[in-house]
Parts: sequence; C-alpha cells; structure tokens
Amino acid sequence: MGIEEVLDAIRAGKPILVYDFDDRERESDLTIASEFITPQILGMMRKEAGGLVCTTTPYRVAKELGLPFMSDVFWDDCGKYPLLKAMAPTDIPYDNTKSSFGITINHRDTYTGITDKDRALTIKAYAETIFQDKPAAEIQADLGKHFRAPGHVHLLNTSERILKSRKGHTELCTALMYMAGVKPSATICEMMGDDGGSRSKESVAAFAKEHGIPMIDGETVIEEWGKFIARTGMEV
Repeated sequence: MGIEEVLDAIRAGKPILVYDFDDRERESDLTIASEFITPQILGMMRKEAGGLVCTTTPYRVAKELGLPFMSDVFWDDCGKYPLLKAMAPTDIPYDNTKSSFGITINHRDTYTGITDKDRALTIKAYAETIFQDKPAAEIQADLGKHFRAPGHVHLLNTSERILKSRKGHTELCTALMYMAGVKPSATICEMMGDDGGSRSKESVAAFAKEHGIPMIDGETVIEEWGKFIARTGMEV
C-alpha cells in the first residue's frame, strides 16, 4: 500500500498495520499515533490484536528526560540482585541489540491502570506531556506529578539512530509518526493468531482489507524513511 495512504490514516487518528520483515519477527503490529489513542482503539487492540500494548519514545527524548531502558535499570542494580545480570537479554533470537523495553507507567488519575479507559488516559497524557515545548526539567516535573511507575503501560525506547542499528517495530512505527508530522510516539500491539502463534502476514493482510486498514511493510518504511531524512535533514 502507498506511503501517503498510510500517513494520511495516521494524521486522521486511524490505526494502521505494520509488518516488519520475513527474516526478523515476522509479525504485524496494529499501530496508532499515541496522541490519538482512545478506549475504543485500546479495546480493538485487545480483541483483534491480542499482543502486548506498548508506547514508543524517541531515543533523544527518553535520554533528555531520563526515561531509561529497563535493561539498563536491571544492569545498574545487578550488584544488589545478581540474578538480573544472569538474565541479561543477550540472546534475543531476532535482534542483535538490547531490548527496547523501558519502564512501565500509569497516570495518577487511573484506578487499576489496566482498563481500556485507564490505559488510553495514560498513553494520551504521556504523549502530550513528553513533547511539550518547554525545558526538560519542567517536563520531568510534569511526569513525576502526573504519572506513577511501575504501571500497566509498557514504554519502548527507540535505538539512538532510528532504523540504523535496530529495525524493530519500535523504530518502524516511530519513523512513520515522524513522517506523518504527528507527535512521534506510536502505540503498538502485535497481531496474534488463534493457533497460539503470531498471525501470519497473509492473514493480517486479509484482515486489513476486510476492515479497511492500511498496511505497510518494513522494507517500504525504511525506503521512505531514507527519503524523508535526506529531504528534511532531520537527525533522530
């Protein structure tokens, strides 16, 4: 499907589907710009996708605000908890870099944090908070005031240079947000199959056609991202 149809859907607050690569996870993620998340979309992700709902943060934003990779948190505390060192994610079968998982959060106005309404509140408010046009110290204060950790929304940090060292859904979907001109945080959820595994590319394509959801693959995203970076000179 053409990139413009995908980007138009993102700008309109609609979900899209992103398949990565045949030689990587071989998974498709139901994806939406975090700023447009709603309880209804969360319900769709839970029922139609079924994977883990996660929200992405660009590396530079995460670094500036002090939002760590969870693997770094574990590593820094492995002196006190040696098991964390033994369990370091050094053998991810589809990736040669560390896990993109960051911390988990709930908005302080949530109750349990897991309902569709609670997670939508957390995600939308998170995207609104981290991209404010004000000093990092003030944004950090807002994060501390409005969010608690751990929680029920899993944050993902992109690699330092998007789609260079790592080409996962975290990077693919965040790149699409940049290209669409929305706040560059994506909320994603893997499409699971009824057979206990991930849903096949062909099955997801049929689902996309049935529901009128634009679908794009990783190779196309990388190609378009290269053009976008060359045209804009953006460094992310």
